[in-house]
Amino acid sequence: MATAAPAEPVVDGHPHDDAGSGLVKFHAPEVVFGIGSLGEAGFSAARLGARRPMIVTDPGIIEAGWVDELLGHLRESRLDPVLWSAVTPNPKDHEIRAAYDHYRAMDADVLIAIGGGSCIDAAKGVAILSGNDGDILDYAGVDQVTHPIPPLLMIPSTSGTGADVSQFCIVTDTDRHVKITIMGRALVPDISITDPRLLMTMPEQLNAATGLDALTHGIESFVSLAHNPLADIHALNAVGLVCHHLRTTMTAPTEEYARTKMAQASLQAGLAFTNAILGATHAMSHQVGGLLDAPHGVVNGVLLPHVIRYNARATPDRFVDLARSAGLHVDGMPGDEAAELLAAHVRRLADDVGVPKGLRELGVSEADIPRLAHTTLDDACLTTNPRSATESDVENLFREAL
Repeated sequence: MATAAPAEPVVDGHPHDDAGSGLVKFHAPEVVFGIGSLGEAGFSAARLGARRPMIVTDPGIIEAGWVDELLGHLRESRLDPVLWSAVTPNPKDHEIRAAYDHYRAMDADVLIAIGGGSCIDAAKGVAILSGNDGDILDYAGVDQVTHPIPPLLMIPSTSGTGADVSQFCIVTDTDRHVKITIMGRALVPDISITDPRLLMTMPEQLNAATGLDALTHGIESFVSLAHNPLADIHALNAVGLVCHHLRTTMTAPTEEYARTKMAQASLQAGLAFTNAILGATHAMSHQVGGLLDAPHGVVNGVLLPHVIRYNARATPDRFVDLARSAGLHVDGMPGDEAAELLAAHVRRLADDVGVPKGLRELGVSEADIPRLAHTTLDDACLTTNPRSATESDVENLFREAL
């Protein structure tokens, strides 16, 4: 994949961890992180050349009070912001078209997203249409965005999607009921502001879902065919942070330390997967989300243990490090055994945060599987899965996860 870093070279049949053995490209925005960092938004937008920035958000973020605070900071910097809040989970193609029409009508410039991954992806979609002709669905795939786009300032309110630092934009094609993946380094935002205070107003179910999404990002990017030493560090740290702190954010939502650590987990997982890409869990999850408008992180939480077991046959040794980062005692253990322990550990975490055990509880039926498997093969994330998968293999994984 054009924007992915190269896979590690293979020496005597095993990956060779040598940072100097190949070219590594690491893409990242400017990152502003910490309690109260939302106060930097006006200054940051002004540095990007904003005059009339457009804020892309959703009604829940407005109700939580974060948009009013953001508006205040922007106006303090003598900016004239405009607002668009008609965004729903798993942003739809027609929502992005409507947001772009508003952006153009208001003569806006810098795009600011405040919210979860859906708001951030919607803002990226508007940016794509602003700098390029055609329809948002025309840009599915890798490096299809060839003309410059407006500056992007992203402010996440969840602890998992990583969209604020990534080169991904995920859009729901409402005619075909599938999610398309738009990918390319042009979509890496200019500035990411992570204020852990915003995480405290997440609904419990969203907290669980986005936390498991971050965990999936860490695990999939670490075993990806495009993994590299720079991304690996972020991936492993993210896995450890989620496994040690997600439960606390569920039981003590206002506990500042755990929230900050989960914000860091989301950030580091995002830096890992935007540079190492992902795998079969995400490729499959996108299809379920497109068909049923199901919460992405919840679907990941259901699928991930099954994909871990599947991928362990290709890269068992990589799962030892992952299991160790998750807090499991696996020193000296064969990789396949460590992978099994990790899969069980992920399932226990999913149980603890209230994620269903199977896809059937989310509305997937046996009859849906052939269609889901077929569209999975077209997802860019499958390209870097460490173990190749046929349509039959994907069908079997979906059945195991039912």
